[in-house]
Amino acid sequence: MHLDIVSDTICPWCFIGKRRFERALAAEPQPNLTVLWRPFQLNPEMPPEGMARKDYLAAKFGGRENADQVYVPVREAGDGENIAFDFDGMPRTPNTILSHRLIRWAGDQGNQDAIVETLFQGYFTEGRDIADLETLVELAVRAGAAGAAARLYLASDEGLREVQAEDQIARQSGINGVPAFILNRKYLISGAQPPEAFIQALAKVREEEAEGGDAPPPG
Repeated sequence: MHLDIVSDTICPWCFIGKRRFERALAAEPQPNLTVLWRPFQLNPEMPPEGMARKDYLAAKFGGRENADQVYVPVREAGDGENIAFDFDGMPRTPNTILSHRLIRWAGDQGNQDAIVETLFQGYFTEGRDIADLETLVELAVRAGAAGAAARLYLASDEGLREVQAEDQIARQSGINGVPAFILNRKYLISGAQPPEAFIQALAKVREEEAEGGDAPPPG
């Protein structure tokens, strides 16, 4: 079974969805499940250097007070998943293309999930600027990656076109919000659903596979 998770590294619901999916796997282990994280930019027009958080909140929500109201259910959901969101501790909202390139690189290294987890932790609980190359290298090392190799990759343009293309493919496929969990390239689970929803979907796909359903295409 194959799972594509389309997400953005500054999406709090993506972090929550990751936790809920992990709880589903803990309750119902899925042998031979391959997972690939795919890029999506919530703010594709964000300047490369990002912007001050207060300016971002003003542009997106009309200011911090409105943002605080929007984040109430996010904080509550985070509490339920042991995620200590620190929205007040974020000085900047980053452009996420560099972090998505790091995730793509991590897929070739075999530690994509660890990198995604560290990026979420770094941004949402530590207020780290995940548009900054040196910050990304530090987080990559924390996740068990080779720092020199990560720096060399991020300092180049390698993977940039591929990440941009995947972002566009997601939009052209009708995805306009994340997280999106796509099982066997066929079944879409939208949003940070409770573990039970994932368990039901996984069971359905397993049943289809057992009955000789089509296997997912390679790549």
